[in-house]
Amino acid sequence: MFKRLLALALCLLLLPLGARSEAEMKRYNASFLDLFNTVTIIVGCDDNIAEFRAVAQRIHDELEEYHQLYDIYNTYEGMNNLKTVNDMAGVAPVEVDGRIIDLLLFCQEMSEKTGGLTDVTMGSVLSLWHEARVHGIDFPEEAYLPEAAALQEAARHTGFDKVIIDKEASTVYITDPAASLDVGAIGKGYAVERVCETLPDGLLLSVGGNVRGTGVNPMTGAFWTAGVQDPEGSQNDYLHVVYVDGVSVVTSGDYQRYYTVDGVRYGHIIDPRTLYPTGLWRAVCILAPDSGLADALSTALYLLPVEDGQKLLDEFGVEAMWIPEEGECVYSPGFARYIKGQ
Repeated sequence: MFKRLLALALCLLLLPLGARSEAEMKRYNASFLDLFNTVTIIVGCDDNIAEFRAVAQRIHDELEEYHQLYDIYNTYEGMNNLKTVNDMAGVAPVEVDGRIIDLLLFCQEMSEKTGGLTDVTMGSVLSLWHEARVHGIDFPEEAYLPEAAALQEAARHTGFDKVIIDKEASTVYITDPAASLDVGAIGKGYAVERVCETLPDGLLLSVGGNVRGTGVNPMTGAFWTAGVQDPEGSQNDYLHVVYVDGVSVVTSGDYQRYYTVDGVRYGHIIDPRTLYPTGLWRAVCILAPDSGLADALSTALYLLPVEDGQKLLDEFGVEAMWIPEEGECVYSPGFARYIKGQ
């Protein structure tokens, strides 16, 4: 697992523009492996390493709270989290932290906006694929696909009509005992955005590929940049370097989290319409002012043709780059202005 996380960290390029302009300031990096089952990298500039470490620790601690709240696999003492909600499906409402209520209301809105393509009530289906993927990665010679009948049965237990969210009482109740929530498609980005809202200017965060800046690089006065990896290249090959200019940079694809069955690659993004990993693209990169929105749209656009994806982009006023299996990349009209060198 550590090697996979380290590889993921190396797949992301974090670059300051230009050389250091003030001798007393230095660039510092901090990284963590215990948040959202991925690599978190924090980049900042300061004239005091102790101050940077304090900010980095604050970011870690706040993200850790979200990680625990949105965790569907583990319980934590003194906390009702999403695992608690899933465990109590069909039994009783669960009183939860307001950050869970806010996330689920946002997820419900995004499910409606994307026609159900980004749907956190797919937990019953996603759990079957998660088990198969983990087994296939650990034991490649035993890799298998979930049975079609099991997927169809699991799909019967999805939908927000089975989830009662009571904002006033701060409770969540899953009415179907076989249903469950899985916020993996949105939770990480949503948490990153909430944490960044209260951070000082001049930082750059990457949480498993969700890149978010808080203002410009204080050493240069220029925008931070992030690299968009070439799925067909090595970990240091990039299709573009883009400015993190008031946007979050989020890429979803099939080239990092996947497993292989009989020579066929199966990614982690499951199409609710087919119940299989049937994306139309190798990857989709979203540039959006909100990291949670970018997360949700990257999943939806991965499953849509360009024309339908562009309609969603127009509705939210964001940009995207589609990376196909073969051929040239496709860009939304405003994407080019974020590309370094354009």
